[in-house]
Amino acid sequence: MNGKEFIKALKNIIEEKNIDEDTVYDAMEQGLITAYKKNYDSKTNVKIDINRETGEFKVIRYFVVVDDYIEGEESTDEEGNIIYLDPEINEDAQILLEDAEKMVPGIKVGETIEEEVTPKDFGRVAASTCKQVVTQKIREAERNSIISEFADKQDEIMVGTLAMEDAKNYYVDLGRTRGILPKSEMIPNETVTMGSSIKVYISKVEATTKGPLVLCTRKHYGFVKRLFESEIPEFQDGTLELHGVAREAGVRSKVAVSSNNERIDAIGTCIGERGSRIASILSELNGEKVDLVLWSEDPAEFIKNALNPAKDVIVSIIDNTKENLALAIVPDDNLKLAIGKQGMNIRLASRLTKFKIEIKTMTQIQEEGNN
Repeated sequence: MNGKEFIKALKNIIEEKNIDEDTVYDAMEQGLITAYKKNYDSKTNVKIDINRETGEFKVIRYFVVVDDYIEGEESTDEEGNIIYLDPEINEDAQILLEDAEKMVPGIKVGETIEEEVTPKDFGRVAASTCKQVVTQKIREAERNSIISEFADKQDEIMVGTLAMEDAKNYYVDLGRTRGILPKSEMIPNETVTMGSSIKVYISKVEATTKGPLVLCTRKHYGFVKRLFESEIPEFQDGTLELHGVAREAGVRSKVAVSSNNERIDAIGTCIGERGSRIASILSELNGEKVDLVLWSEDPAEFIKNALNPAKDVIVSIIDNTKENLALAIVPDDNLKLAIGKQGMNIRLASRLTKFKIEIKTMTQIQEEGNN
């Protein structure tokens, strides 16, 4: 491939992969400098001139004219070679004024003397180096592009295909990349089939040394929240509002909803005619139970609603500033319903309302009043 063909191919890649042109050329120049020093010379006073029209490469040695040598601050590169933080302030790149005048009469301090020192077979080294640099930049650009594409997908639901699995994870094909779905983040007791479509909640998107990491889950409470928002149009147009979700994945969730239109019943709208709307959500949740809770600005009313299926609950707010404490008084025959199996009902109600709820029966309150 000649120089013009190389430049044409390079421009096509830059445009196709959406890579910054100057970034690629700068990286190529640095790569060629390193290749030249490694293969031909140990001096540091060289730069690379790349003609972006013809594709011609030139190695230029330069000297900065000084009236006395200036010591530069040294560092080392990845291979342990000495480099200078300012490449023009090092002994290799300096020439005393009296010596420079012999080469270029009338030259002044601060000016530069340059000469081409391109080796005859430098094209071979240049081609190999440029291939490596361009390949690296393509990978970096694709990684950055994927990160950029998926960054706004965090905390959202995506539909993918189960592509493969290992001992700990499923790998979900999401298009340009694969998401990692740990088996510990599946809904308990659900089974899946390789090659089938699956909905996942994107919990994390970040760049790593191995490439983009897209972490998925089906256990997160956000998965339930996004299911409601995607399946029920009234959440999208603002008629209904979802205020929060408390979840024990695979067992039960409580979802707080309200209506911004007094003529529309929030809970009834979510359920749909004969349960048609919520049925698809329950199916996706592998039979997990969902309690729809009517949200209220009044914390006591909200807590009362959240403790459903317990009935005739009386709620008193003890503290709603720091500790968020509330007392719920229930009829004796409703105590088990209020607490729930293994304390789940009160635990989810507390998470949903963000109140620490103490439950007492009416009998306990009466006994305390008599003492």
